[in-house]
Amino acid sequence: MIRRATPSALVLSPLLVLAAACGGGAGDGTPSPAADGASRSGVPATRAPAPGEGSQDPDDLNGDGHRDLLVPVFLGADPETAAECVGVVYGSADGLDPAVHTVHRRAGLGLPDAPADLPGPARLSVDHVVTADLDDDGFPDFVATARGPGQAEGTGRERLHVSFGGPRRPVADPVTTAVHLPAGGQGVDSVVRGDFDGDGHHDLAAQQPGATGGRLAVLYGPFTRAGEPARVDTGLPYAEGTLVADRIDPSGEPRATSLLRRGEADGGQATNTLYPARPGEGLSGEVRELQLGSAHAFGDFDGDGSRDVAVGDDGGRNNEPGYGTEKPEVAGKATVYPGDGGGPAVLDLPGPPPGEGGSPYGPGGFAAADPDGDGRDGLLVSTYEDATLIDGVLLGGDERVSVLREGPARTADGRRTAAKDRNARPAGAADFDGDGGDELILNWAPDPLFALYGEKPTYWWITDGASSRDATAFTTTEFAPGP
Repeated sequence: MIRRATPSALVLSPLLVLAAACGGGAGDGTPSPAADGASRSGVPATRAPAPGEGSQDPDDLNGDGHRDLLVPVFLGADPETAAECVGVVYGSADGLDPAVHTVHRRAGLGLPDAPADLPGPARLSVDHVVTADLDDDGFPDFVATARGPGQAEGTGRERLHVSFGGPRRPVADPVTTAVHLPAGGQGVDSVVRGDFDGDGHHDLAAQQPGATGGRLAVLYGPFTRAGEPARVDTGLPYAEGTLVADRIDPSGEPRATSLLRRGEADGGQATNTLYPARPGEGLSGEVRELQLGSAHAFGDFDGDGSRDVAVGDDGGRNNEPGYGTEKPEVAGKATVYPGDGGGPAVLDLPGPPPGEGGSPYGPGGFAAADPDGDGRDGLLVSTYEDATLIDGVLLGGDERVSVLREGPARTADGRRTAAKDRNARPAGAADFDGDGGDELILNWAPDPLFALYGEKPTYWWITDGASSRDATAFTTTEFAPGP
């Protein structure tokens, strides 16, 4: 089967910075100009993040009033043996500042050592972290899933750990607390944050498999410092899959965030089940089955103040005999469901360029973005050739803007990169400089597998809206571990 990585909104949720960093050398690739000729920054960290007084934004990790961004960092020249770490690029009044960043490994975050039988190099994957202010102190906490030494290969179940935040991180001796999960489950498979009852307290939702069937566990905040949620709901319908939650409003304005479960797809387009959020109550068991699609994004696509959801074709296909196609209403389509309960809108996604019709991979995922700050999101989609922002998707409009960034023509070892493999992919959007409009987040990697799966990005662009200008651009290959 062929799978393509699907970026989440805001990419990879930013991470609470705690203690020590990864070891290892520089990665592959070299700094290059951005697509519009702007210089690219890959400098070592020159300033420590300044402690703030706290905020209500789950992505403002040091509480200084500016959003931060988490990115994967791969330390080591060989992609197969490189240690995967987490990097944090901190925000400022002028947006993200690559010179203020940190790089960390699992031990430095207080997580248990990896099992000896876990294959491959030591990793802390950004796919296994979320940030949320569980204890309501104004500083996001780092929540991670990890297997410890006592969990043998074959159990396959992760445990949930939290390291509580504060104004001054890292700390010398980080300690994690086990999040209290309902008894009877076998760890967790997927964890997301949200405010599912709209009370202003951050919550967690987790897929909790079991020997005789699993369950969806919703842990409502605030949490105690012992990891105990205020209340738990395990009565919602369950099926295997991956959870996706709507974004918590960064302003702190309480907003009930709905939940989506993307089903197992074996490389093709997945089923989608929507759990509507009810203010004051939480997630509803009156679920709604949506169109097939492995790309997804929550946003306000018509500007009416209610939250909508888009699902669609990310281009992935199961390549086993007889399973290389999708239904006409799924293939090359995005379906946008309005939050007011009205009928969905169906969009035609940009198709493959000539000669790519039989390509076994697809363009990638969706994100919601509001670059002009008018209160109405566009749907940012990854295509075979660029990132395309589609506006007016629930208003009968179809305005499309191409946003293109490209990696260098040659990699550090002199290998030439095919033109079709140089295009950056959209990984999310956020307002990092506080001007009311979103910057787009795009990334790229010289590894040939990036064009196929979107894996291991090392080049990053934070665009100036949907223009050809960059607010900043950087490479993580030159990010150095801390002391």
